[in-house]
Amino acid sequence: MWEEQQRGIRVTQAELLCKDGCGFYGNSAWQGYCSKCWREKTRKPEVDGRRDHGSQSISGSPITFSKFEDKKSAEASRRTSTMKRLFWGTPSPPKRPEGSEGQLEALQGFETLEPGDFTSFLKLLRSPSSQRLQSRCSAFLNTMEAYHDLHVEKQSDLVQEFYQNITLHFSSLSEAQIAHVMEHMEKLIMTRLHKWVFCHDSSDDEQRDLALQRRIKSLNWVTPQMLRVPFPDEGPDVSDPYLHAITAIIEMDAKRAPQDKLTCVSRCSQNVFQVLASSSSKPACADDFLSALIYVVLSANPPRLHSNMQYIIRFGLPHSIRSGETGYYFTNLSCSVAFIEKLDAAALNLSPEEFQHFMQGRQQHARNYAAIPAVCSEAPQPPGDNSGAQQRGQEVRARLEELKGRQEHVQQGALSLQEQLQRWVRDVHLQLDRVCTAQRDDLTATEVRADDDAEEKDIPGYREVLVFQEEGPDDACRKETDC
Repeated sequence: MWEEQQRGIRVTQAELLCKDGCGFYGNSAWQGYCSKCWREKTRKPEVDGRRDHGSQSISGSPITFSKFEDKKSAEASRRTSTMKRLFWGTPSPPKRPEGSEGQLEALQGFETLEPGDFTSFLKLLRSPSSQRLQSRCSAFLNTMEAYHDLHVEKQSDLVQEFYQNITLHFSSLSEAQIAHVMEHMEKLIMTRLHKWVFCHDSSDDEQRDLALQRRIKSLNWVTPQMLRVPFPDEGPDVSDPYLHAITAIIEMDAKRAPQDKLTCVSRCSQNVFQVLASSSSKPACADDFLSALIYVVLSANPPRLHSNMQYIIRFGLPHSIRSGETGYYFTNLSCSVAFIEKLDAAALNLSPEEFQHFMQGRQQHARNYAAIPAVCSEAPQPPGDNSGAQQRGQEVRARLEELKGRQEHVQQGALSLQEQLQRWVRDVHLQLDRVCTAQRDDLTATEVRADDDAEEKDIPGYREVLVFQEEGPDDACRKETDC
């Protein structure tokens, strides 16, 4: 069914690769370049500008200013060395080279480190043999936290430089082992720095997040059929088959390390491929995957999506973004966001008037009927062949009648439940009234008995007082009676 339809979204492998042809995946945030080529491209004008400025100063300045230029260059080198001392500490005096046994002991534990075993990595880092590496990490973290007001791009350069220097420490390991160790190192560093560098004040990430969130919200009328998203042939009672992918992409914001965020992107993409595999007997192509990923992003509207992607780009490991499975998934996610930001009527096979009507909310979208496979086909029928259309129309009417019957059944159940609640409330009120009346009668009887007792105490009684007095020599007893 889906193969017969004209696709509105097409992507090739060449479009995902870097413009310079280095073989790595490019990214829209780097204007189609990979991170390595983008950094070289942005730094080249700065180096050329410095060279031009230096040549102009040398050619246009008299010889008497040569000492001034030397002093200026010395001052610049001094500032550079000062910044290096801030981030890497003062250079230690030359030490005796460590023996091969000490180096092997320090790296032996990292060779057997399993991927994802972050607890074992922390234990190895706290061991005496890794004390020097731990000191470097602690010094870098403390310095980054002290200078957290630096521009986010400068912080990104410092973190990437730290990754390169730490990679040299494990140069004796294999490439796969270095990748595993650096993933743990990235998690250690960025979990600590997340609160300082994520959505930094020096960037416009927060404004871009709000703009992207509003854009996705305004496109809530886009249906899977408009995007040509394949759906499994299942009944209408089945929930959205892309629900697990939507959940995975939403969980990305709760992670701190870039590698953990990329894991959420990978899990989302893998769930998408599983749904595509169940919807057709043929292998899923890049067009189907990109269309489904766009649908997942529109359905999820992930929180702070732009900030999370920029956080991965700035502080993630270069090999995780430029190559491999995670690089492919992240590149497609970037393409999906770029497609959503530039989405127009032609991409959805709509006329400009229909697109504007949908954007302004004048037409009711069909998202609630996305699960009905009979409506999913929008391919034009050949003239004169109406049997298929009539059959689909009958199926749709039958299902609508079934839904109508279910709705009536639910309404009857709701009315019955409402009547039961009303009766229960009336019974409760009656019981409360009876209890209150009984308590009121008991209180009245108690008050009556109390009044009777008080009246009996107030009746004048006979009181006899015996007064013993001594009257002269005779002892007399006088009885005095008071009434």
